Amino acid sequence: MGLSLLACKSDDDQLNNNNPYLTIPVVNLNLNLNLPEYNSLKFPGNSVEIYNQGIKGIVVFCVNDNFYTAFELSDPNHSPSSCSRMDVEAPIAICPCDDENSYNIISGEHTSQDNSKYPMQQYRAERSGDIVHVFN
Repeated sequence: MGLSLLACKSDDDQLNNNNPYLTIPVVNLNLNLNLPEYNSLKFPGNSVEIYNQGIKGIVVFCVNDNFYTAFELSDPNHSPSSCSRMDVEAPIAICPCDDENSYNIISGEHTSQDNSKYPMQQYRAERSGDIVHVFN
């Protein structure tokens, strides 16, 4: 009798990109879309930044009624510092440090198409009714 082992890629593997610059903080948020601070997330193309979560904050973006993205606001291509929290001008997040890195907050990819650059650190975002759950 033989023994078979199968390896499957878990959802966690997709979120952990082995970035040497960033830790993976525990994130578990429920954003109530009926509250004024999150109401804009009911509409595609809008984003909200939450600064008391993650490393330097989290940006949540509404792609459509059923699809949301959530990313860490600490630039993934250098260690967190006084200038590494990115500014969001949807759909782009821009690092104010001298490196001038910028990222697409829909895909998390670096805008230069440079494959040597780490993408933004992603969190899960799921909508259920009027709540967007952001977690890892």
